[in-house]
Amino acid sequence: MSELKTIPESELVSAYIAGDENALVMLINRHEHKIFGFICSKVMDKSIAEDIFQETFIKVIRTLKRGKYNEEGKFLPWIMRIAHNLVIDHFRKNKRMPKFDSKGDFEIFDLISDDSLDAENKLIKDQIEGDLHELIKVLPKDQLEVLQMRIFKEMSFKEIALKTDVSINTALGRMRYALINLRKEIDDKNMTLVN
Repeated sequence: MSELKTIPESELVSAYIAGDENALVMLINRHEHKIFGFICSKVMDKSIAEDIFQETFIKVIRTLKRGKYNEEGKFLPWIMRIAHNLVIDHFRKNKRMPKFDSKGDFEIFDLISDDSLDAENKLIKDQIEGDLHELIKVLPKDQLEVLQMRIFKEMSFKEIALKTDVSINTALGRMRYALINLRKEIDDKNMTLVN
């Protein structure tokens, strides 16, 4: 039995994609406690957490079966990001966000600014932050500048307008287009930062 725990996740993923259903069961068993605990800590309701947990693995199965999984060696952070996104979706549907401070901008930044993350969440946060920094490199210079001032320097749009010598509407427009372009990049790369 202990031999089963040493099978690398990449081999289990490959085995599942090749048709071995037991490989998925092993992956679920290996991470069930961490993932379910994370979801429970956010929604504070066991039955809702169970629904989100099941939905998480439905998404995992669909992604694996479509051959869209490409996060070699990062299986747990990938699943945790899916679970996080589903928690966010749950709160969006219920119009409440008790555990994530939403400022009305791009939801992924809420996770990055959360200082109360435990080690598990820090791993996910670091992965998302790394992905995000790679994504923003593709933005046009004017959009990148506004996004960095707004998100990372927490400047108001009035301050951004003064600093970049444009109108507030132009600054707002650049931010809007930056977010649209980021979402397009996320979709194009089939990433799971935000669903």
